[in-house]
Amino acid sequence: MDLDGIIQGIAIYALPVIFAITLHEAAHGYAARYFGDFTAYNQGRISLNPTKHIDPIGTILVPVTLFIVSKLAMGAGFLFGWAKPVPVNFANLRQPKQDMLWVAFAGPGANLIMAFFWALVMKLAIILPVSDFTGPLLLMGRAGIEINVILMVLNLLPLPPLDGGRMAASLLPHQIAHHFAKIEPYGFMILLVLLVSGVLGVIVGPLIIFIKYMMVSFFGLYV
Repeated sequence: MDLDGIIQGIAIYALPVIFAITLHEAAHGYAARYFGDFTAYNQGRISLNPTKHIDPIGTILVPVTLFIVSKLAMGAGFLFGWAKPVPVNFANLRQPKQDMLWVAFAGPGANLIMAFFWALVMKLAIILPVSDFTGPLLLMGRAGIEINVILMVLNLLPLPPLDGGRMAASLLPHQIAHHFAKIEPYGFMILLVLLVSGVLGVIVGPLIIFIKYMMVSFFGLYV
């Protein structure tokens, strides 16, 4: 058991993961409030405090367990998890169908911004004189890019209740959107089947690699 490697991996990924889920969910809340729904605001969920968004199972237990198991089995850490979704009552939005698009996009949009932030962290680690601090900073920046790009792409899948599903429902004609929304109760089950079967990797893998390549090329990095 590579215990040191597991502990180092968890330490490197912890901060990027916490920021990724916290800002993703907070962004949904901020966007909902901007467009007229104060549900999340009234429940105290529009916050950058990670404890407001962390799900003990989805944010801690499942990711840590998967990371350890995949690290031991394959030598490479694999992460998958979720946070407590910010409550949004789309009926409260000023223009529910149109505004739903922007509320849903706010989360992946936040992940895109954070990916750029972590790219800058990597760039800073490269520019600074080599020290005990720059090595972990470089690894953390790389982890931040990877996590946020993966979260963004996954959440943009047109599958309710993912953000991409909400966006698709916003863009589809009313009648089609109504039938499309009926998939939502089975959405996560479908996602898990796609994940376990390997189909999900085939679908999103090339896009994740492409976005990471474009981002690191823009900053002159290597991930």
